[in-house]
Amino acid sequence: MAVGEHSEQRVPEPGDSGDPAPAAVASPVRPRATEPLNDAEHRGLDVVRRFGTVGSLFLALGSLGAGAAPVINPVQDLPVLRLFTRIPTVSLAIAFSGMGILVLSWLMLGRFARPASARLASRGQLARTIAMWIAPLLVIPPLFSRDVYSYLAQSEIVHRGMDPYELGPAQALGVADPLTAGVSNIWRETPAPYGPLVLRLGGWLAPLGGNNIVAGVLLQRALALVGVMLIVWAVPRLARRFGVQPATALWLGAANPLLIFHFVAGAHNDALAIGLMVAGLEIGIRRLPVRIKGDSPPPLARGELLFIGLGVATITVGATVKVPTVLALGFFAVMVARRWHGRVKDLLWAGIPMAALFAVVLLAVCYGTGLGFGWIGATANTPGLVRAWISPTAELANLTGVLGIALGLGNHTDALVPIFGALGYLVTAVVTIKFLWASFKWRYRPIIGLGVSLGAAMILQISLQPWYLLWAVIPLAAAAGTSRFRVAATVISAGLPFLLPPTGGTFDGRAYILPWAYGAAVLVTLGGLAIVYRVSPLLLSRTSPPSPAPGAHADVVS
Repeated sequence: MAVGEHSEQRVPEPGDSGDPAPAAVASPVRPRATEPLNDAEHRGLDVVRRFGTVGSLFLALGSLGAGAAPVINPVQDLPVLRLFTRIPTVSLAIAFSGMGILVLSWLMLGRFARPASARLASRGQLARTIAMWIAPLLVIPPLFSRDVYSYLAQSEIVHRGMDPYELGPAQALGVADPLTAGVSNIWRETPAPYGPLVLRLGGWLAPLGGNNIVAGVLLQRALALVGVMLIVWAVPRLARRFGVQPATALWLGAANPLLIFHFVAGAHNDALAIGLMVAGLEIGIRRLPVRIKGDSPPPLARGELLFIGLGVATITVGATVKVPTVLALGFFAVMVARRWHGRVKDLLWAGIPMAALFAVVLLAVCYGTGLGFGWIGATANTPGLVRAWISPTAELANLTGVLGIALGLGNHTDALVPIFGALGYLVTAVVTIKFLWASFKWRYRPIIGLGVSLGAAMILQISLQPWYLLWAVIPLAAAAGTSRFRVAATVISAGLPFLLPPTGGTFDGRAYILPWAYGAAVLVTLGGLAIVYRVSPLLLSRTSPPSPAPGAHADVVS
């Protein structure tokens, strides 16, 4: 069903352990069986893989001159490769070309992941495709953001035994420190907005990299890659439990261009947080049985409580990387409560022990890392320093400030930003409570409620960034089985990456570079598309996929 629709009166509990749903249930617990790709489709898949890999190679080359390079750029000391630093417009065009090729490859790959198709790519085929696409991006300079340099500086602060929630890089390390030099000016004197676990992990890695920026970036990217691997592992398994084709979920959630560009190339620690969240949900519901509203609950399965506890612990660990992960615990408690009679009493029986375990794990991580609880205040306050131009709340504050000037009331934008930010948090709370209650009353799958709530939390932030949308897209990819959601998520995922240049900057008065780079990239991308059409016309044909057999369900309706 679409995210905004109500489900059937009788729906399966989203936590199936493998038992078939009763015949009377309209929504299948398991997705329908599909056939493997035929020979022509195999050839098309190979072409898509290679085309996407070419895009990754283009992006990797372009990053040498158009990436978010450190102040002391080691590329300038490399023969031949340093040429890219001297031709920024060409480098940017190459990077944009790589992005365009990768996005088109992803869209064509979606042909082999349509849930209505009789033949779909296997989970292994899609995982290998993702691996081919991200491989060239593992050893490049960071792209689209300079946040990874903040990670390095804050990790060094932890390594030196100082408090990253009290001191910024400039205060703790000094302005002249090589690690401070790479940090964006706005973050040099601000505390870390990240949880204690990821900073402690960074603190352990800091001696391995030392002052070598390249080694440090690669180590931080390795942490993000752990999150990506967890997403690749968990999303298709969750999808199978929720009646969504695993190939569809893996394509939309894990092969997503936003994930490749920002979690791999950009090395953002959101990848680790989301990976732990979805892995925790998969572990936690692994032994939950099928539950139909109104049916008597079955007895506990062997290991059911253990897996629930492991799920709670994993999600809590994710919350100590980034706070939004904690929302998953509320919806997980609803899943467990619905496993019983679905009464308020059952919600309390589920929620109270889970809250106690959450507190125990949280205390263990905070005290075990030696960083305490200063991260909670820093996490709430620091990100709001950035006003993203794609943020609705930030733009609303700007618009209201302009209106105030037009009416002769003065410029009150700075005063309005925290007000609209607080309103964003309030709306998020209302949306979350609404979907928690609606999920508890069996109107939505709880994981769909989680995706919508995370979407509200991210979109309404003053500091909204393109990769924040993955917090909503990834869990919804595993549970929302309708074409309307997939179309909307596909359009956003394909278009949003191009709003942020690979440099992570604004070009400081050299905005004329962007139109030339975009124009050249369009020509190169269209040329590549023409070659693909000649090699494999199937990929660009308008032939509709065969319809499922009568009685089969391509989409989940609950």
